[in-house]
Amino acid sequence: MAKLPTKCPSCEASVNVTRLTCPGCGTNLDGTFRLPKLLNLSEDELRFVTEFVMASGSLKEMARLRNQSYPTIRNRLNDIIEKLRQEEADQEKRQMEILDAISTGKMSVQEAIQRLREEHRDE
Repeated sequence: MAKLPTKCPSCEASVNVTRLTCPGCGTNLDGTFRLPKLLNLSEDELRFVTEFVMASGSLKEMARLRNQSYPTIRNRLNDIIEKLRQEEADQEKRQMEILDAISTGKMSVQEAIQRLREEHRDE
């Protein structure tokens, strides 16, 4: 099965899911649903996080299972943590840019409200 896309192929903005379907009974749920932040990780990063959880969060166990050194595993986890933190920082920066645009008159309050709502949906 193909990996669920999390970014628009045209503009790279985060995408939302708009339909969920039950394969058992065929029920459809229509709406706007946010994707979990973890889905923005690469397949390899997501596999690492899954293995980490399955190892009860033990870096020592991860090192044993992957036949890698503890510092290598620690660095890999730190890289993933930093990637997730950077996404949050980027979102905060975009929100501040919207608020700054209001204060300088470059954006109306109504337009800012709409943009902030869109940002909130992408969380």
